[in-house]
Amino acid sequence: MTTPGRKLGVTVLTCAAGAGLALYGITRTWAVEVTARPGLSELRTTRTGTDVAPWVIGLALVALAGAGALPATRGTPRRVLGALLALAGAGAAAGAVVGRAGLDAGSAGAGATVWPIVCALGGVLVVAGGWQAARHGHEWPGMGARYERRPQPTVTAGDDQRADNRAVWDALDRGDDPTAR
Repeated sequence: MTTPGRKLGVTVLTCAAGAGLALYGITRTWAVEVTARPGLSELRTTRTGTDVAPWVIGLALVALAGAGALPATRGTPRRVLGALLALAGAGAAAGAVVGRAGLDAGSAGAGATVWPIVCALGGVLVVAGGWQAARHGHEWPGMGARYERRPQPTVTAGDDQRADNRAVWDALDRGDDPTAR
C-alpha cells in the first residue's frame, strides 16, 4: 500500500518530469528549411518548437513552479493548484500538437516528429500529475509545523521579558557575554 506522502512525492516528480520533457522538447529543432541558391551554398533555416508555439515554454515553466509548490500547500489550495497544473499541461500538449500540425518538416528528419511528441508527452504527464493533485491532494500531508509561522507573544512596556532583553543588549554594549552566566 502506498502512503499519502509517497503519493505526493510521485505526483511532484511526475509534474516536474513532465515539465522538463516539455521544456526540452519545445527547444529542439522541429523543422529545417533548405533554400537552394544558384551559385551559392544552400541556405538552411531551422525552426524550433519555441518558434512555432512560444507559449508552451511559459506553460512548462508554470508547471515546473507548480510542481515545486505542491508540497508547500495543503487542502483546498493544493487541489486548486492541481487543477491549474492540469490546465497548464493540457495547454502545453495542445500547443505541441497544434504547432506541429501546421509545420512543414522539411529536412529535419526524425526530429520533426520525435520532439513534438516528447513535448506533448511532457504535457500529458503534467496533466496526469495535476489531476492526481486535484483529485487526492486534500488527503496528502502538508509540510511540518516547523515551517509554519507561529504567533509572537505580545510584549508590553512593563513586561519583564522586555526588561530582560534590554539588560542583555546593555551587557553586550558593555562587552560582557550574557551567555557565560
